[in-house]
Amino acid sequence: MSSTDAFADGHDRRTLGAMAASRGLRGAVVRTREELEALAQRWLGLEDIASGTTLFQSLGWARSVYDFEAARGNAAFDPVVVTIEDGRRLVGVLPLERIRTGTRSLLVPLGHAFAQISDVLLAPGFDPAAAVGQLLRTASAAAPSDCFSFLKVRDGSALAQGMPKTHLRTGETQGAPYVAFEAFPDFAAYFSTVRAKTRKNMRNARNRLEREGALEHRVVADPKEQLALIERTLGGRADRLREQGLTSRAFRDGGFVDFCKDLVGRADLELLAFSLTHLDRPLAEQWGFVHGGRYYAFVASRDFSHSDESPGKLHLREILQTCAERGLVGCDLGVPAMPYKLTFATETIGVADYALPLTPQGWLVIQSWDMWLRPNLKRLILAMPAGLRTRLMRLVGHGNQTAEATQDPVS
Repeated sequence: MSSTDAFADGHDRRTLGAMAASRGLRGAVVRTREELEALAQRWLGLEDIASGTTLFQSLGWARSVYDFEAARGNAAFDPVVVTIEDGRRLVGVLPLERIRTGTRSLLVPLGHAFAQISDVLLAPGFDPAAAVGQLLRTASAAAPSDCFSFLKVRDGSALAQGMPKTHLRTGETQGAPYVAFEAFPDFAAYFSTVRAKTRKNMRNARNRLEREGALEHRVVADPKEQLALIERTLGGRADRLREQGLTSRAFRDGGFVDFCKDLVGRADLELLAFSLTHLDRPLAEQWGFVHGGRYYAFVASRDFSHSDESPGKLHLREILQTCAERGLVGCDLGVPAMPYKLTFATETIGVADYALPLTPQGWLVIQSWDMWLRPNLKRLILAMPAGLRTRLMRLVGHGNQTAEATQDPVS
């Protein structure tokens, strides 16, 4: 199988039409930080007009990944940022990096271990099939690999619409709860759509906590306080997952904590951090990003000793109100579709993992590992008692991890 085979299907009219339409698009590849900066103003201009949940395809995210990998001296970092132009106009960006494992080389989204969404930045009016096809061909020509791997692709996104017919779905379909505010005049109108019984239960829980002592929610804006909150949430998530015997892609990268800490104070990524305290102690905390008028939840933790009062649900209600009052159009709560998120969601977006083989070896590993062995191992591990899972994770070296970002405990 060649990269040409991966993108062409003689019996697929849509693919043939897309390839014909893409002939007017010129692909290029950016590899260095200097080349990235040369593209910066046009990239930002594309962000202003592109639609979709594209935080992890933003210039700010790309810069943060480049800077982090340089700071930790990662000689294996191999960025492949692909662009397409229509004449002199930048119309598409697909930020990738090439990674190598013991069995294959893969092209994956830039910062893949930490990102929560795979997508492409695309100008309005361009056929996703044409644009994505050109981007993938350009990437595979510049950085020959065994396959592409795109995790957490949203249904209806430009990347999902544009994937060649030869792509494969790996893993199980998930859901990402989303709260859209556009249809409501204010937060009160939105909140009135939440079940009356749920709202009553939340009022009762809040009243019980307030009888014990002060309950306060605030936005944490001071950089030093943000740094402390990030460290607490990472530590809290790590402790919880260790108790459950679970892990994630972010856990397996020992630099994840440093990556998150380095985000504080960056001018090109807007952090938003929230803290709900009870008796001056954190009850629930969360932080994420603001991009394109949306809030993207990234890492959260809570005090499980107060689980009866549903602190995560109480806190999310405060977060949503804050975001609505700041004029944001929506809040992306990310996978998985947990009950406390679904309480507030106006919709749940389907999420799937895609792979595109480029070589026979790539096809073989996708079929044997991504589509058969890994999903079955995951189901087996999740079916184990937590204590047994914990011992198993320690045995294979995942027992002392320090952070969790993807919100997918086994990935």
